[in-house]
Amino acid sequence: MFTTTSGGRHRRRIRIALPVSAAGVAVAVAAALLTTSAEAATPLPQPSVNPAISAPSAAELEQRLTTAIAGDDKAGQALTKSSFGAGTTAQGIDPKIIGGTTTTITAAPWMAQLWYGDDKGTADTADDVGFFCGGAVVAPTKIITAAHCVAGYDWHQHGSVITGTAQLPAVDDQGYITDLHGGAITGVWRQWHHSSYRASTLDADLAVLTLPYAIKATPIRMTTAGDTTSYTAGTSAKVYGWGRTSSTHDNISETLKTATLPVQSDTTCATAYGSSFIKGHMVCAGTPATGSDDGTTTACNGDSGGPLVVNNRIVGIVSWGVEDCVAAGAYSVFTKVTSYVGAAYPRLDDTNFDGDHRGDLWLRSGSTDIGYSRYSRGTSFVAGENWGDWAGVNQVVQTDLDRDGYQDMVYRRSSDGDVFWAHYVVSRNTWITQRIADNWKTRTRMAIPGDVTGDYLPDLLSVDSAGVLWIYPGKGNGTFATRVKVGTGWNQYNWIRGHGDFTGDGRTDLVARNASNGYVYLYKGTGKAGTGAFASRIKVTTWSSSTYNAVATVGDVSGDGRADLLARTPGGTLYLYRGTGNATGTFFSARVSVGTYFKAYDILT
Repeated sequence: MFTTTSGGRHRRRIRIALPVSAAGVAVAVAAALLTTSAEAATPLPQPSVNPAISAPSAAELEQRLTTAIAGDDKAGQALTKSSFGAGTTAQGIDPKIIGGTTTTITAAPWMAQLWYGDDKGTADTADDVGFFCGGAVVAPTKIITAAHCVAGYDWHQHGSVITGTAQLPAVDDQGYITDLHGGAITGVWRQWHHSSYRASTLDADLAVLTLPYAIKATPIRMTTAGDTTSYTAGTSAKVYGWGRTSSTHDNISETLKTATLPVQSDTTCATAYGSSFIKGHMVCAGTPATGSDDGTTTACNGDSGGPLVVNNRIVGIVSWGVEDCVAAGAYSVFTKVTSYVGAAYPRLDDTNFDGDHRGDLWLRSGSTDIGYSRYSRGTSFVAGENWGDWAGVNQVVQTDLDRDGYQDMVYRRSSDGDVFWAHYVVSRNTWITQRIADNWKTRTRMAIPGDVTGDYLPDLLSVDSAGVLWIYPGKGNGTFATRVKVGTGWNQYNWIRGHGDFTGDGRTDLVARNASNGYVYLYKGTGKAGTGAFASRIKVTTWSSSTYNAVATVGDVSGDGRADLLARTPGGTLYLYRGTGNATGTFFSARVSVGTYFKAYDILT
């Protein structure tokens, strides 16, 4: 019978007394940016930060970790059938690495421990829920893991994440946690799992946790859509985790382990598992298990959510296997990341004002110059905050230049064309405004669509007076590398917009409208810099200025994991065009009105 691969911890009830120095929340200090960015400007008014973003206290994290380590629950509880056993029973999600070797955090700096501990608010420990999963840091505030570790659980209220160490927390004889071994602990701000996830089949078993502030761990990238090379049978892949090291006991490993597994063909996996293996959605790896620990190398209980890595890219997420992991002929099964990267990538770049995974609007009144935020509710917008007087500005772009999970604003001053970056700094609990470009008054277009160059860092695009499109590769801290020329002729467009991936391939795209004929084009991102940054344009539709006089791209408005587009009529009706995620054909669904009151705003972004 199948079993998923979380759970299986040391089953002892413990108390915890974590030193403040070890358990305290380590917030990112942004002061260094002031020495690498240009001079600060007099800041425009900024809003308060949503209180839901606040990190849990050290005491709360201690309590969560206590409950999680003491627990012996299993994440997910899936019901699946297997050719390896006559019965069909509900089993927990449980992987381990059997036959692997010890590794270091230096070799896998992106590895994360995910601890879930819910004491149910009672003194009775019998109703506690506690389990463990693995994960991988894919951006400074983002952890990718398995959906069965996330779906149905409230990670904001009960989760904790440890990064920067290869060892599990040390516990003394009295049950106190005495050492995090140099690791850093944080809570979880938001969670997302793939909308197609099904616990009964473990289909689409992929999720992303968003942390309340950026951590120092070095991220690892996901593979791209359309990757077939990494899944060729026989390809060597490495799995990482703290899971069980034997089929004969439930203890997970105190130290991070890794193992090299050969990728198997879909045919081999389907032969082993029948209809339980879903081609295209799953991949299996390893050599056939022997029926015992001897001669078997496999993931097992406790490895759930950990990465399968090929050429320094995540190609799989530990998902499920057989009970106790070593049944003769069994393989480890992983979520096939190339099939889901189009949905996962927007979650890496989904910053918004109220932190609910849906892209929000920022607007300025044309008569009063007052800025406002409006929060998306999927197919409508509700009132957000008053941002005060934003006079003297002629362009505003939402972004997250430092990848800290908080929405930033980049704006251009009308008088001299200087461009400024306003961003919230967690450690100071305040906004800081810095100049990032001088005298861009003649720049005709500016956009920050996300990661154009394929390094998971947001880039800035600008069209100069000669019509040349330039990429300014972002460094992830508000500064940029030397600009790279994309091409000429971009002054033909009266707007260029982008925020995320319109085609579902995990790469950042652009849309642009020709000023003379209203043709709207899609430029698919390639993940490269320079002249190859975008594929040949594809005509999407025709929108004259009398059809729409403003267009905004703020990311995923609807919350379905796909980038959307907003367009306003001269009469003030704002329409939502939901992204389909299709690589060809219809890129956006039929429009839906989200309001008729938008005529008064001269900036929508």
